Amino acid sequence: MLKILIPTDGSQHALLAVHHALKLVGAGLKARFVVANVQESATLYELVVAHDPNVLQKVSEGAGRDLVRPAMGLLSAAAQQVEADVSSGDPAQMLVEAVERHDCDAVIMSTRGGGGLRAAVLGSVSQEMVQISPVPVTLVKPPEEAED
Repeated sequence: MLKILIPTDGSQHALLAVHHALKLVGAGLKARFVVANVQESATLYELVVAHDPNVLQKVSEGAGRDLVRPAMGLLSAAAQQVEADVSSGDPAQMLVEAVERHDCDAVIMSTRGGGGLRAAVLGSVSQEMVQISPVPVTLVKPPEEAED
């Protein structure tokens, strides 16, 4: 059975990767899933102001767990085996580490995030993943926006 990593930033665009994975399951693919979120590392200012790095770590983990919840809910509702992976640091590097840590066979991810800077960041992360991932990466493009 394949194990597939699905990175998410909690946006609707990122959920497109989950929907694509569920289409593959509907077509007969047997898979288990790891939904991953990578939080940005704390800034020097945050480290100085917080006085306790453990507090920042707990806040970061909590935010990551909140962001993986929608994707995990969709997969669970479809009776799929799913687990979460929340980390912080460089997104592409941490996703590669998650692939290795969970012994994943593939990655399915959206080419865009939620919009603005987030979309640009997830887009660049998806391109970097194509370059550095030790396993195949499937990129899911959002549907073209309807012109008004």
